[in-house]
Amino acid sequence: MEIDLLNNFKEIVIEKPVDKIINQIKKLISSGQLKPGDKLPSERMLSERFGIGRTNVRDAIRKLEFYGILKTLPQSGTIVAGFGIRALEGLITDVLELEGTDFHSLVETRFLLECNSAKFAAVRRTDEDIAALESSLISYKEAVLDGSEAVEEDVMFHLKIAEASKNSVLKSLMLIITPDILSYFKQHDVCGDGRSVRAITEHELIIAKIKDRDVLGVEQAMHQHLQDLMDFSKKL
Repeated sequence: MEIDLLNNFKEIVIEKPVDKIINQIKKLISSGQLKPGDKLPSERMLSERFGIGRTNVRDAIRKLEFYGILKTLPQSGTIVAGFGIRALEGLITDVLELEGTDFHSLVETRFLLECNSAKFAAVRRTDEDIAALESSLISYKEAVLDGSEAVEEDVMFHLKIAEASKNSVLKSLMLIITPDILSYFKQHDVCGDGRSVRAITEHELIIAKIKDRDVLGVEQAMHQHLQDLMDFSKKL
């Protein structure tokens, strides 16, 4: 009885300064107080306003740039990007309330998007895309080996594949569904039991296949990489 009751309680997660900054910016955008093209105050001004170091502000801006919500222009500062508004749904919706069947459909959609995104990337990638993928892999490795769940670094790796596919619609769809899916798996500890460490090798294989322009090989590698997540969603 006590164990059953205990399951009704949720772990308390203390937000980091970067997350609090991101949430504030998200709320300002979703409420319309910040619109596409609006310029954000400088890092120094935001740092003073938030009462925290500039490093946290810089990290928050960098993450929102990853999602296409903000864009930093040389000599002009950071602005709200119009593309990011369309992608914002993936950061403010709460798919954790979805029924199991619906969530499986969401994962199934991601499965189809990812496999096709990887195939297109193998055909269309540039040297710059490979460099971006390798850089995102390094970030993922560092986060995992540092003991982090590396959810955002994982998202970035897969978004870089979508960028390499040269299909903007694929990237838009990925931006909408992927962050919430990974948050769900993080909450249910699907990435536990060494899954994040194993994913390093899987990421390396995916990059190798894209680099070699191996369309069939990268599809198989991505299929294998996502199979655990697909199997989990089927059990819901």
